[in-house]
Amino acid sequence: MKRYLSLALFAFVFLASAAVWTGNLNQDEGWGLYAALSVARGEVPYRDFFYTQGPVAAYFYAAFSPLWEPFGVAGARILTALVGALATALAALFAFRLVRGGTHGRVAALCVAFLLGSNLYHVYYTAIPKTYALVALFYATGFCFLSIAFSRASRLALAFAAASFALAAGTRFSFALAPAAVFVSLLVLDIRRTGFGRHLVFSRAVFFAAVSGAVLLAVYGPFLADGVSRAGLFKALGYHAAREGAFDPVFTVGSLSRLVRWYLPVFVFFGLGFSEKGVFRSGAAATAEFRIAFLTTTAVFAAQLLAPHPYEDYQTPLMAVAAALAAAACAGRGKAVLLALGLSWAVSFGSPLLEEWHIEGKDLFWTLKKDKCDMARLKEAAALVEAADPGGSDLLTQDLYLAVEAHRRVPAGLEMGPFSIMSHDEWIKLLSSAPCRIAALSDYSFAIDPPSCRRRPFEEQMEFWRILGERYSPLVRIDRFGQNCTTLRLLERNNREKAP
Repeated sequence: MKRYLSLALFAFVFLASAAVWTGNLNQDEGWGLYAALSVARGEVPYRDFFYTQGPVAAYFYAAFSPLWEPFGVAGARILTALVGALATALAALFAFRLVRGGTHGRVAALCVAFLLGSNLYHVYYTAIPKTYALVALFYATGFCFLSIAFSRASRLALAFAAASFALAAGTRFSFALAPAAVFVSLLVLDIRRTGFGRHLVFSRAVFFAAVSGAVLLAVYGPFLADGVSRAGLFKALGYHAAREGAFDPVFTVGSLSRLVRWYLPVFVFFGLGFSEKGVFRSGAAATAEFRIAFLTTTAVFAAQLLAPHPYEDYQTPLMAVAAALAAAACAGRGKAVLLALGLSWAVSFGSPLLEEWHIEGKDLFWTLKKDKCDMARLKEAAALVEAADPGGSDLLTQDLYLAVEAHRRVPAGLEMGPFSIMSHDEWIKLLSSAPCRIAALSDYSFAIDPPSCRRRPFEEQMEFWRILGERYSPLVRIDRFGQNCTTLRLLERNNREKAP
C-alpha cells in the first residue's frame, strides 16, 4: 500500500507542477483573482465591482493574497493546487468511510488518489484559480462530515456538513442545489424512520436546514441587506440566464462526451461497481450516505448540464465525490488499485491537454510548437508593461490575468475582463478619455458583448479600435499570448492626451 501511495503522490506532484507552470491561461483566472485583490483593498463584490459567482472565493483568495500576489498568477495557482489536493484527500477519506475502513477502505482511498490525483484534466482544473478547487473542497468536506454524522449520530458533525454545503453554494451559484438535495434526502429518511409528527421539528433534516440556512444567510445576508449590493447580486444571477442561446442537445451530448473522455477511469469504475449483482443492497452502495451523495451529485450534475452552454469543466467539483463513490463501489474487487493506476496514467499520458499546452496549432502541413508556455509569456508581457510604465498603477486591458501579473488596476467597469458589461456609449466614453498611460489589448478586447456573450458587431469593434488609435501609439506586439494564443498589443498614450 505504501508503494502505491508514493506513486500517487509522485504523480500528483508531477502533474500539478506541470499544470501550474505549463497549463494554458484561462480568462476566468484573471477576473477571479482581480476580484480577490479588490476585496483585499476593501471593496465589496456586487456593490463596488461586478462579479458573477458567490462571494466566498473572492474573500478566500483575498485572505491569502499576501502569500500569492507577490508571485502573480503562478502563486495563485500553487495555492489553488494545494486546495485541490486537500479536496482529493477528503474525497479519499469519504471513500474510506463509505467502505467502513479496513483493507477495502484503504483500497478505496488509494483508488480515489489515482482517479483524481493522476488525472491531468482534474489536476489542471483544480490548480487554476477558478471556483472549482474550493467548491470541490467544501463539497467533499460536507460528505465526510455527513458520514461521521450517520456513524456516530453526531449533531456537531451534521452542523459541519451543513456549513460545508452552504459554503459550496456561497462559492458557486449552481451548488445551491446541493444543500437543498441533502435536506430533502434527510427529510425522507427521517419520515421513513419515525413518520410524520411534531417530532420532525427536532429531526436531522430540520437541524441541517437551520444550520445551512444560517450559514447561507451569513454569506449572502450582508449583500442582500444593502440595496446597491442586492441589485448587483441579482444582476449576477441574471447574467447566467441572459447568455445567448437555448438548450442545445448537440452541445449537451458533446459536453457529456468530452467529460467521459476526461474522466474515463471514473466512469469505468462506476460501470464495474454497479454491474455487480445486489450492489445497492449490500456494501458501500447500500449506505444512506452513499445514496445521498449519489442523488445530490446527480441532481447538481443534471442542473449544470441543462445550462445553454454546459461546459464539461463545470462538473469538475462534482467529480471528486463521484470518484469516491465509484471507488467505494469497486473496493472489494481484486487489483482495483492497479486498475485505477493503469487507467489514470494511460488517460493522462494520452490527454489532449499535453498537446494543447505545447502546440499552438497547425499551418497546413507543419505543426506549430509554442516557443514559450503561456505562463512564461504572461510574465514577459508583465515585464514589458513595467518597462513601459515604471512604477505605474493602472492598465487599460480586458486581459485581467495581465493586470494581476503586472500589479495594475483596470478602469472601473472592466473588473470582469472580456465579460464586463458596458454599453456602447460607456465604451466610447472610456476609450475617449484615454484613462491609462499603457493599454494592453488582445483579440478578446471588444469581441464579446455580455451578458448575451454574442460576438460584438465588427463595425462596433472597429469604432473602438479607431478611437483607441487616435489616442494611443503602438509599442510592441506579442504573438501567441494568453487564452487561445491571441495577439497582444501594448500601446502608449500619446503625449497630447491629458491624464485623467
